[in-house]
Amino acid sequence: MKIWVDADACPVVIKDILFRAAERTKIELTLVANQPMHTPPSRYIKSIKVRAGFDVADNEIVKRLNIGDLVITSDIPLAAEVIEKGSHALNPRGELYSTENIKARLNMRDFMDILRSSGINTGGPPALNQSDRKNFANNLDKFLTKYKPN
Repeated sequence: MKIWVDADACPVVIKDILFRAAERTKIELTLVANQPMHTPPSRYIKSIKVRAGFDVADNEIVKRLNIGDLVITSDIPLAAEVIEKGSHALNPRGELYSTENIKARLNMRDFMDILRSSGINTGGPPALNQSDRKNFANNLDKFLTKYKPN
């Protein structure tokens, strides 16, 4: 199992949690972004810089993904592709996407897109707070405990 991070929009505090988890569990962690990413020196942590463009990082993650890998992303269409490939997706607020909940998330995303395109200001998500960070760390640990190969 590997962990992939849709890193362009991933909050720094979440990356720090992931860096510590990769070291602790010795699971390979790869940040994928269209800009250079600073990573701590580690044999378990690396980054891939892709060219700029719509969904380029997402496409790179999907291309390299193996069944059972974990992707950290707040991008719902990417999460849907990850699940379709037999892998797992966790958002930076700690919600694990699944076959049971991804369709509803996609529908809500599409609905909000329609509202925005019609000129309605839907606002954005609230800032990541301490509870979100804790939820992410706890759910990441639960996932890694359950799925980490021996």
